[in-house]
Amino acid sequence: MIRISREDFDEAVDDALDSLPEEIARAIAQANVVILVEQEPQQQRTAGTELLGLYEGVPLDQRSVFDGYAQPDRIFVFRGPLQRVATSRDHLVREIAVTVLHEVGHLFGISDERLHELGWG
Repeated sequence: MIRISREDFDEAVDDALDSLPEEIARAIAQANVVILVEQEPQQQRTAGTELLGLYEGVPLDQRSVFDGYAQPDRIFVFRGPLQRVATSRDHLVREIAVTVLHEVGHLFGISDERLHELGWG
């Protein structure tokens, strides 16, 4: 388990977002989505696995101009599980980046299977 300060963790999340191409970053900014760092998820996926991140909302490819006002979509990045799976600080920073990219991928309607193929699993 690797522990870093909340400030350093948040900075790693910001760095992952900053690494995205400008057009992707612009789409995220316009998508009515908030990115939150939480200590722990409220639910676990399955026994023995850690839930590192979660996307809640309607993917961009499924939205309609007729939907009207909606609450912001949310991307959660879970600090506790990410720190538990990391074996070094560099590994933690890489896992944070992969988690952020994975959940942003869901915002764009990309399936888990395809995200794993792309190395964002």
